[in-house]
Amino acid sequence: MALFGIVSSPTLDRVEVAYGSANLLTKLNRPSPKRFVGKYSPWTHRHSWGVRCSGPKNVSLVESKENSRRSVPVFLEEESGHVLRFKISDFKILDRVSAGLGGRADEVVFEAVVKDTKSPLYNTGVVLRRLSSAQAQRRGIRAIEVLKKLLRRRLMYHSYSMQVHGYISSATSSGRDSFTLVHGYHGSFSLRHWLQQSDWLPTLEATLALNEESVRRVGDDTVGGPEVSRQLRLIRILMRDLLIGVNYLHSHGLAHTELRLENVHISPVDRHVKVGILGNAADFYKDGLNSNTLDNNIDRRQMMIAFDMRCVGFMMAKMVLRELMDPVIFTKFKSFLKEGNDPSCLREFLLPILDRNSPSVNAGLQILDRNWGAGWNLLSLLLATNASRRISCLDALRHPFLCGPRWRVVPSMDIIRWGLGSTAVRISEEYIYRHPQRSRLAYFIELMEVLNSHSKPKNWLELLPGKWRLLYCTGKHIGLTLRQPPVRVLIGDVHLTVSRTSQLNTNLSFASDISFTVMMGQSWPHEKTGVNGKLQVNSLFGLAAGRRLYIKEEETTGKFSSGPSTQDSLAQKLSVMRWRKAVPFKEFPTSLSVAKLISSDIEVTMNLGEPLQENVDTAKDVLQEIRIQIPPEMFDLSKLVCGTYVDSRLLVLRGVNGSALLFTRSCLDGLR
Repeated sequence: MALFGIVSSPTLDRVEVAYGSANLLTKLNRPSPKRFVGKYSPWTHRHSWGVRCSGPKNVSLVESKENSRRSVPVFLEEESGHVLRFKISDFKILDRVSAGLGGRADEVVFEAVVKDTKSPLYNTGVVLRRLSSAQAQRRGIRAIEVLKKLLRRRLMYHSYSMQVHGYISSATSSGRDSFTLVHGYHGSFSLRHWLQQSDWLPTLEATLALNEESVRRVGDDTVGGPEVSRQLRLIRILMRDLLIGVNYLHSHGLAHTELRLENVHISPVDRHVKVGILGNAADFYKDGLNSNTLDNNIDRRQMMIAFDMRCVGFMMAKMVLRELMDPVIFTKFKSFLKEGNDPSCLREFLLPILDRNSPSVNAGLQILDRNWGAGWNLLSLLLATNASRRISCLDALRHPFLCGPRWRVVPSMDIIRWGLGSTAVRISEEYIYRHPQRSRLAYFIELMEVLNSHSKPKNWLELLPGKWRLLYCTGKHIGLTLRQPPVRVLIGDVHLTVSRTSQLNTNLSFASDISFTVMMGQSWPHEKTGVNGKLQVNSLFGLAAGRRLYIKEEETTGKFSSGPSTQDSLAQKLSVMRWRKAVPFKEFPTSLSVAKLISSDIEVTMNLGEPLQENVDTAKDVLQEIRIQIPPEMFDLSKLVCGTYVDSRLLVLRGVNGSALLFTRSCLDGLR
């Protein structure tokens, strides 16, 4: 049951309560609710019915009985200059409660105005959050304790935290202590409610009053423009404010622990993101800086920071990809990460659902793909499976995704590699392989090979196992358009699955899976339907260290000496100023470290559906057509001679004829 509004009389002994059936934390409605009128005092214990804000967690009957027997002692007997003790008579209770203030099941929320003329908050709008259970009261007490810690930098606290002004504490007729937290009012919507609006982008831009001065905070110098640019600019502003606020907590030895969209508000007054009341903020150093527990404290601090950064990653994902606001899709998104999958593969995992839900190019996909895929890189660092590898607030603020075009950012080598791979993936998805695209793809693949940081066999044994999807081959491409083959075969996904046969040696099992469709009839250019089939090729490989040699021009003869060598061509490209600082050597080497693949026999299996499975001649024609269209290395795995690049999401293998095969790590179970 959700609360839509409260209408109270001046004497506070009569309250009209408006109820509705919507959950305020997931959906914002503006109905005309049915009203029930009854006698009620919000500051005394309720025996029959009461006013409660909806929340994601219900309080059980057993817990409520236990809470009724326990009383939280009134604290803060010594008044602080920053924490005020109020009386209920100091406030005028308003006849409404904003949707964005919806709390937990053990909280009752009121909006009020301070009417005490002697108070420094006179005529200021505040929120009264009555905490009914013992657990809720502990959260309120903790919020005031945190306030005392953070006020050393008062300006930062007022800018990035929901300000706690004080409390109301009094004994009720039932003998229990009533505790009400008084905190600032920073707008009627939480960030979740903002994002759920159909016109959230222009409304939020108007609320933040974006102008050229405000966008300079994120390194931009323009306002307006295409919707994708406006959305990216707004996300940069929100994310930078959020990270500054979280870093402010971390620098004071505190972890937020409850970073969610519904806990974050945007103040229309100072236009800053407020990171909540901090009632569940936890200390990094549980036992103080004791030398005996220093190691444990360091681990505790690292885990708490990592947890907060993971929550920031979830918030960023929902801000950019609106599809994740759907609870079903977000559950699958979290399950993908809980299963131990690398977050660097999120694009491959989410691409099917983003393409399916968008009639045109998805705006969130465009935002994350910009600047060489910098958004996907930041998202993967925020959601890294290993907590020690998650990015910190300060490093995230320096990340290229959150820095506008006016700021010069020197990218790290990891970001350069990521950008090269992301650009190669995007070019391969265009499926227009004219000479400029083919030349550029080969160029990026060569750069990736030069900058490969995992050249040792032990790195390959760790990263190579898994399922990989073929994106592109630098060899010859033969399609269906200009030929008249005996059968029309449409190639689907081509996967390469690598697994270790034993942990005691370096042997690997390679399996090439090629799905295809045999199209029947003359209408195949328009109807891509037919008989489905699958071709599988298996082989065993040994892995060893090797070198890839770049043959000099004077050492070649015949037709190979007519053009520039691969080494000279690549060295000329790498001499450009923008790559000179990225290349880890001054003079281009004559060879590079690679993983040498030593193959054995291959085994080929093909399955065809009805009615072609009984026709041997047709099966031969289908097999021949598949061999023409796919790279020869995917049919005859023994032609794979070395691996030249590998990381958590991309793989480059070289064939015996020198062609490169670019793969991306595939997800076994995508969003369906």
